Amino acid sequence: MPRINPQEVREIAILARLRLGDAEILRLTHELDGILGYIETVQALDTGAVEPMTHAVPFDCPMRADELGQSLTVEQALANAPRRRESSFEVPRIVPGTGVA
Repeated sequence: MPRINPQEVREIAILARLRLGDAEILRLTHELDGILGYIETVQALDTGAVEPMTHAVPFDCPMRADELGQSLTVEQALANAPRRRESSFEVPRIVPGTGVA
């Protein structure tokens, strides 16, 4: 049984703002199903004895102390904003829904 169907691929394409033809929808449905199958295979592995890590190879990540610095005022932060609403950035809605647009 497929893990993803063409309608779900269409919905993902809409959210990603992609215009896909029917042939692309079918190809991506097959490819995404393969990816999800691979994820299921990896999830089935017993990783209980594996030490958690952030990278596949040793990686030296020097840390610096958190220090308070001077903050921007609201006016400074929004000075170059293409659109703003009161004291906030205004961005286009990308997820369909109700409420303020």
